[in-house]
Amino acid sequence: MRILDENSITSLRQKSFEGLKSLFFLSLLNNSVEQLPKTSLCVEMPRLNWLELEGNKISSLWSSSFKNCTSLTVLDLSINQILDLPPSLFHRLHNVQQLNISNNPLKHVYEDQFDSFINLQSLSMEEVEIPNISIRMFGFLSNLSHIYSPNVRSCKPNTDGISSFENLLANIILRVFVWVVAFAICFGNIFVICLRSCVGSENEHHTMAIKSLCCADCLMGVYLFFIGAFDVKYCGEYNRHAHVWMESLSCQLIGSLALLSTEVSVMMLTYMTLEKYVCIVFPFHHYRAGRKRTLCSLTSIWALGFVLALAPFCDRHTFGNFYGRNGVCFPLHSDQAEKPGARCYPTGIFLGLNLFAFILIVFSYSSMFYSIQKTAKSARQTTFDLEVSVAKRFFFIVFTDAMCWIPIFLLKILSLLQVQITGTLILWVVIFILPINSALNPILYTITTSAFQERLRNSCMRLREKFMYASEKFMYASQREIHVCISESVCVLKPVISKRRTHTWVRPPSIAPWSSSDAHVPTVGAFGSAQGSNQIRDHANVSDLV
Repeated sequence: MRILDENSITSLRQKSFEGLKSLFFLSLLNNSVEQLPKTSLCVEMPRLNWLELEGNKISSLWSSSFKNCTSLTVLDLSINQILDLPPSLFHRLHNVQQLNISNNPLKHVYEDQFDSFINLQSLSMEEVEIPNISIRMFGFLSNLSHIYSPNVRSCKPNTDGISSFENLLANIILRVFVWVVAFAICFGNIFVICLRSCVGSENEHHTMAIKSLCCADCLMGVYLFFIGAFDVKYCGEYNRHAHVWMESLSCQLIGSLALLSTEVSVMMLTYMTLEKYVCIVFPFHHYRAGRKRTLCSLTSIWALGFVLALAPFCDRHTFGNFYGRNGVCFPLHSDQAEKPGARCYPTGIFLGLNLFAFILIVFSYSSMFYSIQKTAKSARQTTFDLEVSVAKRFFFIVFTDAMCWIPIFLLKILSLLQVQITGTLILWVVIFILPINSALNPILYTITTSAFQERLRNSCMRLREKFMYASEKFMYASQREIHVCISESVCVLKPVISKRRTHTWVRPPSIAPWSSSDAHVPTVGAFGSAQGSNQIRDHANVSDLV
């Protein structure tokens, strides 16, 4: 045992404890040690069981500082100036039962930092603000019975703006409208896909792009359906499942689905806009997208979308829990607790790719309108109504894009400036503003277009003509059958029921039609006997004869 407390020790050398092979307790409390030896402390003390380094000035540790301390059960590093713990610092310390790292200005703790402490029973982290704390850090501490840390989940206030103590979606209005918006998106896009498939189009390549856009937008509706479903699942007890939900694979996949939908939709709109731009601004240009080129472009857009959405799964150390930063699993807002990769990646997507696409779309539609106006003036045509119509249409397309994307751009900029953003605002953006394009794209690019309306009208007219033709054909066939029946003079008597027997009489075609005077009293020759004639006279009626 060595107790060296409250001395003025400033450094420890490699051979400071040479020859202490049986030492099991070492206390260096309240000294001025700034750094430990680069080699392991336990090289000369293989049986060291208890190590006290509390109250020193240690600012950094080597990865090999405790490399051979396999017998260590108590390790106290509290009240120092440690900024970072090397990833492999605690490797092979399987017998440690008590660890104290309190009162250190730690900036980061790795998720697998404590994985080696399979026998750890007590962990002290008082006055340690761990920005990236998560359940994963304590996943392997099966014997842990006590943990001392200020980072305990607080239930008051009981909402972060996105989720509450009871529900995944804190706002009752959003809990209802998440279903409404999801249904509107899915119904509108599926309706357009079916309508485009049934109604023919002269430009099949444009139709392919529209269908692909609808598929991407429909994924946003699926995402909202899942959020609504999990909100119902955790209703009343969300706080018990919050961390498990945000760390779960389901949350990761749902978040990636939303990002995939957003990015594919943005790139698809940009592609369609550029295609229109080339056709209108450069009408005599030889570029025209064929079927093969269109398929190649659409496939590339979807492939890039999948890469952007699934990239965070490839490197957990760089991105961390990328999609699980909030209850709705969408990486819209970044905070300083996230890893640099997790902060830069969504910023690059929203303020890089999406902002560039938005500027390109605004520029393209402005150029198209200018080109149309210039062409109309040069042709000396009175096209005021046409220009107004085109201007309105272009304005609504750009306006809806701006209404969807500008709030997201502003949120990302404020996030970079470290401005505090309430969770309620993020939730409204995710549920209402983000899906705006997904809900309106079917209307803007299909239902309200004059060309599509004309094709739909023509298709309805053709369908109506086919129906009328089929009806007339059926009526003609029915009238012909009646005429043939009358001309052949086939007469049938309904069954006559008596106490003795039943007769059904069919007049042979060779016999001439009866006259009105003969109708009431059939002749004996025709029906066989006078007795049969009397039965028919009693029970038959002229109206039964056909």
